Amino acid sequence: MDVTYLQVKNFRNIEKCELEPCDSVNIIYGQNAQGKTNLLEGIWLFTGCRSFRGSKDSELINFNSSKAILDMDFNAYDREHQAHLEICDGKKFVLNGIKKTSGQIMGNFLSVVFSPVHLSLVKEGPYERRRFLDIAISQLKPKYAVTLSNYNKAIAQRNILLKDIAFHSELYDTLDVWEDRIAFFASEIVRQRLGYINKLSLYSQDIYSGLSSGKEKLDISYLQQTMIAGDSKQELYENMKNQLYLSRKNDLVTGSTSVGPHRDDLDIKIDRLSARNYGSQGQQRSAALSLKLGEAAVIKSFSDQQPVALLDDVMSELDETRQNYILNHIKDWQVFITCCDPSTVKNLKSGKKIELKGGKIK
Repeated sequence: MDVTYLQVKNFRNIEKCELEPCDSVNIIYGQNAQGKTNLLEGIWLFTGCRSFRGSKDSELINFNSSKAILDMDFNAYDREHQAHLEICDGKKFVLNGIKKTSGQIMGNFLSVVFSPVHLSLVKEGPYERRRFLDIAISQLKPKYAVTLSNYNKAIAQRNILLKDIAFHSELYDTLDVWEDRIAFFASEIVRQRLGYINKLSLYSQDIYSGLSSGKEKLDISYLQQTMIAGDSKQELYENMKNQLYLSRKNDLVTGSTSVGPHRDDLDIKIDRLSARNYGSQGQQRSAALSLKLGEAAVIKSFSDQQPVALLDDVMSELDETRQNYILNHIKDWQVFITCCDPSTVKNLKSGKKIELKGGKIK
């Protein structure tokens, strides 16, 4: 899978930019605030996912315009594709001449992205790690995103009901309806997350071992706040429904649902110690990078397509040994790497270098 052409208009600080990347490593360099990360963000949006920077759609549009337009040609699944994206009162996609929603565009263009914001995978709380899992799985299985959305809606409805019961006790019996829906969607979410982490763990461990020259070991596991065990979706469903019933008394007091996959976490350890609490800056960065490169390996194993890698400021704070490992690991991918100084990747023997200044390619 590779991008063959990209045109960006009125996207953040980029008024107009055209790019014909090579099919290997593309170095995008320039001083800070020139639009390097914006270019990667524009490519990423064609996955159908939200901005990896957590930005609202309105924040993606240039101040001097009412809409942003992006066009991208890419090769995938043994054919050429043309994708169009217009950002104005939401996102409007067109793929090969056919209008698509964000959900429908997912799975056509596959990519992984690493930027400094992804250090939150290790440094911050459970929300960021759940979000990472959910986005990664949704790229492979777009229906998972629908399941997740339905689950969140059901949780929201149960939370409203928990608050209303204090004033309308006759509503108590309707908890069964929402708990049945929650358990149904939760069982699928947990099943998909467990299956994904089993694969991710193997690939990420191997990558981290390479980054650390075999001196350290990375361990990743799924951490359930309330254990919902089961060898099948039916068992997970029944156990989840039972946990919801048992939590009713406490949940009625707090007005929120205390059990379920919306409370779960990804446990990341280096040499059996929490990477969040005990990892150094370099270890945390290496762990986050291993997760993202591991994500790419899972995509390849699942789809037989090598995703396009978007690596924003990936080389900073890494020693030369780790930098060389990354370059060797991704040598057969199409990769976009941003940096301030192109000499950062001096050991790169082939590829294309692109200078960006003021949102324009020099």
